[in-house]
Amino acid sequence: MIPAFFIPVSTRFPGAGRLPAGHRTGGGLKYRFCEVHPETGFQPLHYWRAEILRLLLVLAVTALIGWLAGNIPAALLVGVTAYLTINYLQLWRLRNWLKGNPSAIQTEPPESFGLWGEVFDGIYKLGRQEQKTRDYLESIIRKAQESSSALEIAVIMIDREGSLVWWNLAGTRLLGFEYPRDQGHPVTNLVRDPRFSQYFHDADYSESLKLPAPGDNSRTLEFEIALFGERERLMIVRDVTRLHRMELMREDFVGNVSHELGTPITVIKGYVENIMDNVRDLDEKWRKPLRQMLQQSTRMENIVRDLLMLTALETKEVKRQQKPFNIRQLIQEIQQDTEQVYQSRSHEFDFSCDPELEIVGDRAELYSALTNLAQNAAKYTPDRGAIRIEADYAGEGEVFEIRVIDNGIGVEPQHIPRLTERFYRVDVSRSSETGGTGLGLAIVKHILMRHDADLHISSESGNGSTFSCRFPAERIRGPGGPRPPAQAPFPDQPPQINVH
Repeated sequence: MIPAFFIPVSTRFPGAGRLPAGHRTGGGLKYRFCEVHPETGFQPLHYWRAEILRLLLVLAVTALIGWLAGNIPAALLVGVTAYLTINYLQLWRLRNWLKGNPSAIQTEPPESFGLWGEVFDGIYKLGRQEQKTRDYLESIIRKAQESSSALEIAVIMIDREGSLVWWNLAGTRLLGFEYPRDQGHPVTNLVRDPRFSQYFHDADYSESLKLPAPGDNSRTLEFEIALFGERERLMIVRDVTRLHRMELMREDFVGNVSHELGTPITVIKGYVENIMDNVRDLDEKWRKPLRQMLQQSTRMENIVRDLLMLTALETKEVKRQQKPFNIRQLIQEIQQDTEQVYQSRSHEFDFSCDPELEIVGDRAELYSALTNLAQNAAKYTPDRGAIRIEADYAGEGEVFEIRVIDNGIGVEPQHIPRLTERFYRVDVSRSSETGGTGLGLAIVKHILMRHDADLHISSESGNGSTFSCRFPAERIRGPGGPRPPAQAPFPDQPPQINVH
């Protein structure tokens, strides 16, 4: 560094065109404390040190004048007053500049020198940087808004009070929002549907909500909400009319085909059964084909029956007035029926349930679901295996579980997430041997959904399986509260793997 006090401006900025703000001369030759760097050409000096040197210089000159005049205190007072007056003048100029120019970038800073020149320059540069940052952010927001306008889905921003802040063009097209008329209004006042209001205020957005479009019942919209920031919401709305119609067409197709197939399959099965009653009168070569025909017609009949049940579960509304019934009696009935069907397998059945507990729901549907689980356990448990049904509170008592546990062949972990899919088979040959339709667990899942419940599966190949039906505790009547889990009837139970 080469210190240079009082260097002309032309020397400090050699070859420069327009001088940076705060370094201008205003038509005359000004001097500022600065330093010249041999590589970069210019770099500010420590202005505080320069200002202190200037103050000491003023005091020295005034003291010398006072000594010559014979009154040093008076001279120092005059010098300090002049120095303070100059600084006050700079403060006044700074105030006027900022007052008339709040952003500090619309006009260039006043002419100044020393420390005050650096203050003016620093404020001006900060203002320019702030403006550049603001312009950059505004350009990003503008691009995001322009790109969102091209989307077919509606994007709506909602503040913590539930009022509309911003939406794209699709929001106007799908929901009828108009700017600026609807800005700042509660979204529940604009989407007037009790189901949307409950969905919005419950703040449980794990699943989407499908509703008819406001003012147009022929269209179906899907609403998804995500929380961000301080309880603010981002709502995504899609037009799923086409998908909804395709789903309805699929359900109608399955239902209609099942109905149409039911009669011919019943007729075919009836004739085959009649022939099988007199199978001894037939030639040996026809006996095996007839047995296979009877087996496959029975399987087709079961598939049609399960498809009809699935269609009914998907289309039938949940009963509003559901009555409580005894859980132990239901489990005992399921155990007896399953034991009777698989009597030849000599399974060891057991169950555990408080005799006073009741559950609110559709008894016929829950009987079907739990029977499916119990018979599945019997199908895939070797002869003389153990099957246990337990019903008890889980966790802190917030859920109630009905568990079907077996020590059968189990399921490998990669198959568990797909077990409730329609017609999904872990082993095709195994399902054919047991006469399974591939729809049992799908039926169980739909029945549990109609009772606000979930199916959780834990299993390990060769170590048995546990199918847990988890109901909200609000559906249980009778003794409640947390309870210690019942002891597993089999050792080495596999770890829990949940499937939602």
